[in-house]
Amino acid sequence: MPQASQQTAHRGGTVWALVITSGAGFMASLDSLVVTTALPSIREDLGGALEDLEWTVSAYTLTFAVLLMFAAALGDRFGRRRVFLAGLAVFTGASAAAALATGIDGLIAARAVQGIGAAIMMPLTLTLLTAAVPVAKRGMVFGIWGAVNGLAVACGPLIGGGLTEHASWHWIFWLNVPLGIALLPLARLRLAESYGTGAPLDLPGTLLASGGLFGIVYGLVRGPADGWTGSLVLTGLTVGAALLVAFVAYSLRAKNPMLPMRLFRSRAFTGINVASLLMFLGMFGSIFLLSQFLQGVLGYSPTEAGLRMLPWTGMPMLVAPIAGILADRVGGRPVVATGLFLQAAGLGWMATAVTTDVSYGTQLPGLILGGIGMALYFAPSAHLVMASVPPEEQGIASGANNALREVGGALGVAIMASIFSSQGGYQSGQTFVDGLRPALITGAATVGLAALAALMIPGRGNEPRTQETPTPSVSAAAS
Repeated sequence: MPQASQQTAHRGGTVWALVITSGAGFMASLDSLVVTTALPSIREDLGGALEDLEWTVSAYTLTFAVLLMFAAALGDRFGRRRVFLAGLAVFTGASAAAALATGIDGLIAARAVQGIGAAIMMPLTLTLLTAAVPVAKRGMVFGIWGAVNGLAVACGPLIGGGLTEHASWHWIFWLNVPLGIALLPLARLRLAESYGTGAPLDLPGTLLASGGLFGIVYGLVRGPADGWTGSLVLTGLTVGAALLVAFVAYSLRAKNPMLPMRLFRSRAFTGINVASLLMFLGMFGSIFLLSQFLQGVLGYSPTEAGLRMLPWTGMPMLVAPIAGILADRVGGRPVVATGLFLQAAGLGWMATAVTTDVSYGTQLPGLILGGIGMALYFAPSAHLVMASVPPEEQGIASGANNALREVGGALGVAIMASIFSSQGGYQSGQTFVDGLRPALITGAATVGLAALAALMIPGRGNEPRTQETPTPSVSAAAS
């Protein structure tokens, strides 16, 4: 009887952990893309040039990216549930501030604070979920978690378009507020508290990484408008690159670095993180431009544009659970690599198909290919990240992977918008297509490189030794 009760409690804990972490992940993932189909309406209402539109996306992804690893360390030190609750509260409040924004600068500032909240809660969702789920069921549960995050990616353009068209763009942010308010007491009551190694916080590493990433993204965003030889652009790119080099050098010597460079000795950890960075670079930059192409060139309404992107963005919610189960059976590497090759093929198809009067039927095969590819990537990639490091470093690994994904997203928007601006622009439908095509080709090539990086990951039967030999502290805890 006690054993049955314990199993029931464990199942209940798993279900609640999945519901709460998936809900929080849904909000954070949704806000990465929900703005895309609202961009034309935001530009019309609040004004702003292309670089301002970039910042409504990049302000979120940038603060999200640069604080993820630091936030994961905060959770390890002060309690993952406690820090998760703080991040959820910040994200919910910033969403209300974004909804109330009356100017483009205020919206960008609120988006940056949203990113801070998302950075605090997002890496901890995977850590809290991993702690609550038995090892044998993690593939299936991560598949569901990936499907919910895939649903957020799918619904982002559609929800943004529908609310913008039938209410106003402000409601894309009000949507988070009741969900956040509902999750706060549930997380407090239903999630178990856990801690990491208790290592000291790495403030120098955080400052170096944050400054370096900000400098590079700032230079890429401002380059088309100010000129690539402009003093601020060159300063941002040069100083940003120097700070990132300094971050790596510092992390190699530091006793308790935010991102231990020794983790990259693992082919599994290196392969999945490089693949994630490149995949999000190609995907985010493409969605940023394609959502505007559907409205500005082909004349679809925001809702129509979101619906037409569903075969691409919506496929993860259908295929990701199957991908998680498939990864349990054949291993994550072939599933992830296949998905990335399909995503690259889909972007390549769209690059060759775009014209000022392209039919939806012509675009559809590329959207479907990209959607299946994205779905095959999401769930197995989470499993590969968590399996590539010892249990006591899974918080750091989750933060690092999420950070690199968001860095990829911010760089993707900046790089592809720069290519778009240098080759075309908003002057006419043809100039938009002239800029869009080379940007999509770049996206396809980048995701193709991500697929090659995924092939670096050891196949089944060649997992990292860290998974076979637990650390003494873990063994002692288990006994």
